[in-house]
Amino acid sequence: MPTNIVVIGMGYVGIPMAALLADVDDFYVTGIQRRSQRSGWKIDWLNQGKNPFEGEEPGLGELITRVVKNGKFKVTDNYDVVDAADFILIDVQTPVDDDNIPRYASLLEVSQKISKHLKKGVTIILESTVAPGTTENVVKGILEEGSGFKRCQEFYLVFSFERVMPGKLLEYIIDFPRVIGGGCIEANNRAKFLYEKVVKKEIQVTDTLTAELTKCIENAYRDVNIAFANEMALLCEDFNRNIYEIIELINQRHDRMMHYPGSGVGGHCLTKDPWLLLHGFEKYTNKKNKEKIKLIQNSRNLNDYMPNHMVELMEDVFIEAHKLVDNIKIVLLGVSYKADTDDTRNTPTENIIKILQGRYHSHNIIYIAHDPYVNERDYKLTSLTSDFNEAISDADVLIFATNHKEYYNIDLDDLRKKVRTPIIIDGRNIFDKKLVEEKGFIYRKVGEGPGKP
Repeated sequence: MPTNIVVIGMGYVGIPMAALLADVDDFYVTGIQRRSQRSGWKIDWLNQGKNPFEGEEPGLGELITRVVKNGKFKVTDNYDVVDAADFILIDVQTPVDDDNIPRYASLLEVSQKISKHLKKGVTIILESTVAPGTTENVVKGILEEGSGFKRCQEFYLVFSFERVMPGKLLEYIIDFPRVIGGGCIEANNRAKFLYEKVVKKEIQVTDTLTAELTKCIENAYRDVNIAFANEMALLCEDFNRNIYEIIELINQRHDRMMHYPGSGVGGHCLTKDPWLLLHGFEKYTNKKNKEKIKLIQNSRNLNDYMPNHMVELMEDVFIEAHKLVDNIKIVLLGVSYKADTDDTRNTPTENIIKILQGRYHSHNIIYIAHDPYVNERDYKLTSLTSDFNEAISDADVLIFATNHKEYYNIDLDDLRKKVRTPIIIDGRNIFDKKLVEEKGFIYRKVGEGPGKP
């Protein structure tokens, strides 16, 4: 008997999940995507069996082509397809605003729209990350009011978060355990039936709030660890030592795995999930321990500071060289937040550019960015090229913000001939300081002091 599945939101979560489910016997999947100026093109693109991601995503392109060709997957902007759905997966963005408050516009709109189309017995799975308490206190009410049904009676509502990572979209769905929180036994059983078809690891069942907390705390944990690495990087710069050598020595212990520092934390998850966690705490608890909860916010602030530090490293070079930050060409190497992907969401490069343009808005500076994967539709702050030689020609400052694999193979002798001023600011430990300086470059790196040890 066929199972009809609707996946709402054709992004980094919705597309791979929809394609995997469509590859299951008797599963028929329809994706819903708004015809927005930014993303509406994906509808026709996916219906032609094409992979919309420019970065490296092993297996995804072939999978999309196959399930479309087999008539198992299609995409539309029409919510009428929800009428026949047995499962509805919600995979829309849930960002925070400048005050770190959740912006649930897409989630609220989708919840209201599908509430008018629900059939009895349908299972709705919220995969988008939300502040703990949101599924029960926000989404459930909208669905019940719009449909006239009750949760765990006429429809089932589950929170089951995604763990995808650009560059490993399929792997992180298939080969990671899946946490589901359905609110009742039948909801959990239905979610297990769906996910067991595509997830090879354990399906872990809990309550809805615990599932929401698990996602937010999981990402807050990683963000805090990165903040520690960034703080130690700053400390080691002042000690005039190399944090990367120290991390390597620490990680020789099998029970230690210290994170690496860098030019900033980007992506859609780590930059917002800690704030979602704190928002849920503020809104849905008695806040008895509020005065003691400081680490998450302090870590977020430190990670957000790192693009500023990249600019400070550049400024230190100009001060020492008695040069003005004027009449120069600055090149940003890497626009995506993660190596070898096309994902520009909350990329540190964007903040580096904004800081520079804000601080030197009246100066004569040419900005150009290079990225082998990012399309111009996803980056508008400066000119963008995929031609490395075009980018670095006559450059005065090279700021490496992303560690794309091609940057590790740069011919430094050739690079030195093509730039005008040999300054490298390394935010991702791409280069060896001694080698680069031997080639005639002035070099600064996050986590390594400028002098000789």
